[in-house]
Amino acid sequence: MAEEVTLRQVQELMRKYYFSRDSRRGLYATFTWLVEEVGELAEALLHGNRDSIAEEIADVLAWLASVSNLTGVDLEDAFKRKYMNPEPPL
Repeated sequence: MAEEVTLRQVQELMRKYYFSRDSRRGLYATFTWLVEEVGELAEALLHGNRDSIAEEIADVLAWLASVSNLTGVDLEDAFKRKYMNPEPPL
């Protein structure tokens, strides 16, 4: 079984390895990369290739964590507040 990873760990990993580069690039350019990855995910979904879909989902999560780091938003806390307290929005 694969090792479990929390959203906080994802965000910390991205901060450790990419925060300096993301900071130099800036928020809006980093956000543009996130949008590009969402487009690549859309393309993978259209083609139905499960491996490509999984890879692009990972990329979207990584870039989302980078945007979260640049804005000072704790991704895990934000998710919990919105979707686990007390019930997810409909």
